[in-house]
This record gives sequence, C-alpha cells and structure tokens, in this order.
Amino acid sequence: RSEMNPTTKELKVSNLRLSDAGIYTCECGSHTVSISLHVFKLMISSDGHFLPNEVPELTLMQNSSRHLSDLNITLFNSNNNIVRPEPLQKQTHQKYKLTLKKLEAADSGTWTCRVHSDSLLVNIPFDVKVLGFQNPDLERKYAAVDSTVILSWHLNFQKIKWKESFTGQLNWKQQEHAAAHELLDFSVTAREKQQTKKRSHFQFEIPESKSESIIEVKLPKVHFNHSGQYQCQLAYNGRSAQSKIELVVMKVSANPVGPLPRGAEMTLICQVSSPLPSNAHLVWERVNGTRMDVKMSKQYEAKVEVTVSAAGLWNCHLIEDNDRKISLNYPVEEAPVWISYVVIGASVGGSLLVFGLVCLCIISGISWQRRQQRAKRMARARQYLLENKTCQCQR
Repeated sequence: RSEMNPTTKELKVSNLRLSDAGIYTCECGSHTVSISLHVFKLMISSDGHFLPNEVPELTLMQNSSRHLSDLNITLFNSNNNIVRPEPLQKQTHQKYKLTLKKLEAADSGTWTCRVHSDSLLVNIPFDVKVLGFQNPDLERKYAAVDSTVILSWHLNFQKIKWKESFTGQLNWKQQEHAAAHELLDFSVTAREKQQTKKRSHFQFEIPESKSESIIEVKLPKVHFNHSGQYQCQLAYNGRSAQSKIELVVMKVSANPVGPLPRGAEMTLICQVSSPLPSNAHLVWERVNGTRMDVKMSKQYEAKVEVTVSAAGLWNCHLIEDNDRKISLNYPVEEAPVWISYVVIGASVGGSLLVFGLVCLCIISGISWQRRQQRAKRMARARQYLLENKTCQCQR
C-alpha cells in the first residue's frame, strides 16, 4: 500500500487505515526528518443511503502517536449551513458519536465534518443520499367532473445519483380508513425503470414520461367517485417512504333538471367529494348579478345550494387562500311560453282530476253506506218474523 518516489523521496500510502498513524522518519546522510501522521476515520450509518425521516449516525475515530486532545466537531450540510446534531457522545479520546436529526430529500448532497483542536484543522467530506420525492408529503389537487387529470410524483434518484435498486407502488383509496387498491408497481435499477399496471375498477392510463424519475397516472375522464388519496410509496432495504396526492372532485347540478318555467324555482347544487379545509370554500355567483346573487358555503362544508327563480348564467368557484382553484358554470334557461301553459294546464288538469276522484270517492262511500243500512233493516225484519212465527201472504 506504500511506495517511494526515488526522485522526490515522497512516500505515498494508499488506502489509509487508522493503524497507519504514527511517526514517519526520513534519514538522508546525517539529516533526519520526522513527521507525525494523525489519521481520522469517519463512518456514517446505512453507508450514507437514507429515506426521509430517518436519523443518521456519524462515528468519528482518530489515532495518533501524540497525545490525543479533545476535539471540536462542526457539521455543514450540502448548502454549507451549520447543522446542530444531538449532544455529542464522546466514548473515548479516540471515538466520538454524533446523532443527526431527521433527514429530508432536500438534504441530499456532500456534507462536511470539520474537526479542529489546538493544533489541527481537518475538513472531512462525506455524501448523504436521501431517496424520496420532490413533491410535498401531502398535496391537494382539484378537478371537475368529466375533465382529464394527470397525477405526478417526481423522484430524486437521478438527481442525487442513487445507484442502489429500489421498488415502489401506487395505491388509491377513497377514504382515509378505506381499503387501498393497488394501481401499479414499479422497480428501479441502475439500468432501467419498469412499471406494471394492475387491474382496477376504474379506467386510468400510464402516459409515456420524458423522464425516468417521474411516476404518472392519467385519468382521462374523472368521475365523482375517483376522488380520494393517491399514494406513491418507495421501498428500500425493508424501509419505506410515501407521498400522497388528495384528489378533490367538484360537480354542479340542478333540482329539478331542465328549463325553468315562468314563476317556478330551481335549486342549484355545487359540491365537492370531501370536506374542504378551513382556508377553502365554495361560492355560487350569478354572472352580471348583484351582491344579492352570491351564496357562500360555511366552513368545512362540502356543498352549497342556491335557489333561483329567473334565467341566467351561474358560476360556482372553489377558492383556496383567495385563489380560484376551479370554476364550473351552470346556465339556467327559461322554458318557452307554451311549456309554461302546458305546466299550468297540467296543474289545473291535475287539480280537476283530484277533485273528481274525491267526489267519486264521496259518492261511492254514500252508496255503500246506504246499501249497508238497507241490508241491516232487512235482517231485522227477518229476525222479527222468525220470532213471532207468523206468515204473511200476498194475493
């Protein structure tokens, strides 16, 4: 592991070990030069490969022929910011252990361990790779019924030059505590990414992605029951990390459906598939209307209704933090005059029909009551004749 340059008299030691520490002496004639070699070794748990929220441990070891003084250790992350570890655990003068805080995907990069004491200053670089998502842990996406939606997860394995193999899967569940349905699974190696689509009760597509680091699903025609949580999960060495996209679907409808007859009313309904957070709400407003033509949902409500009595165009907006996330319109059309007459005629005809049926029932009831009374009188007469044993004859 060592070699001497005969020209410069330099000694090169490769693959340095802690045991190589000591005093190296070079003698040339009557001249003698001694150099003390101080060796440090830095080790990081999991060989520097982590998932989000994991806690790495650093172990710093040193060896020297001279007296080993206490060391001051400072850590710098990939952005050259000082990182405060948990209280330093000094096991001996030769060994120190540091526990960092939970990592995020953005912590990936080359870190520096700066070691200094009264007589030395050494910077030791080391790599930290956190496999994860460039998405937030929980993202909310809004969509209208019958629209097309693409859900995307951006992995960082290419950006951080992750060489280890890992797997993953994409699941969907409509509610927090409902059973999860697997939509696809995938595996990534140093050479390729493979995806396998699973059977599902609703239609979705896997679009061709321009990047190997993107996991995508496409819903070509969103239904109201496609809402819920879509979770992408990574697995590496028995550990896992996940990122969720909550899909909220919005729709508008009317009761009754169809043109609005003159003098009638209609209820417009705007609803979303799940309760909204406190910073979001639904609002109906009539185009070119007044302030009276505005109806807003209450906090955390998933539906808002407005009653209309005239034709016009109404818009329902989903607003989050004063930002319109999605809008749907519903045109209320006035029914033609002849339809109004038909409706009035039908109403009058229906009333007359009901009145006729009521009269018929009353007449039938009176006739039935008279027949009952006649039958009772005849029965009493027969009973009277039987008791007196008389016979009446008619010429």
